[in-house]
Amino acid sequence: MNNLDTSMKDMMEIDGAMGSAIVDYTSGMLLASAGSGVDLEMAAAGNSEVVKAKIKTMKSLGITGNIEDILITLDTQLHIIRPSSTNEGLFLYLVLDKKNSNLALARRKTADIESSLQRV
Repeated sequence: MNNLDTSMKDMMEIDGAMGSAIVDYTSGMLLASAGSGVDLEMAAAGNSEVVKAKIKTMKSLGITGNIEDILITLDTQLHIIRPSSTNEGLFLYLVLDKKNSNLALARRKTADIESSLQRV
C-alpha cells in the first residue's frame, strides 16, 4: 500500500513524467503533487470538472461500470486521469512529455500505483 508521497514519487519515475497529482474531484482540491511544467493546482480544479462531466454523461446514457482512465492528447503532452477504485472521489493525474513517454506503460504503471494507494 502506498501513501500520497510514495505515490507521487512512483508516478514521477514513469518515463516522460512532467507532473503528477492526486486530486479530490468532489472539491477540486489538490491533495498531493510533484513535478512542474503545468499549474497542477489549476489542472486539478479543471480536470475535476472533466471527471464529473464524464460520470454525469455515463449516467445519462445508462452506461454502467467505472472509468478506467481518461486520456487527453495534446501536441507535446499526454494527460492521464485515473479515477481511484479504492478511494471514491479521488483521481490520479499524470502529465507526460509525449516524445519521451510510452503511453501503454504509463497507463499500466498508473493503474498499479492507483491500486496500491492507501485509503485516504
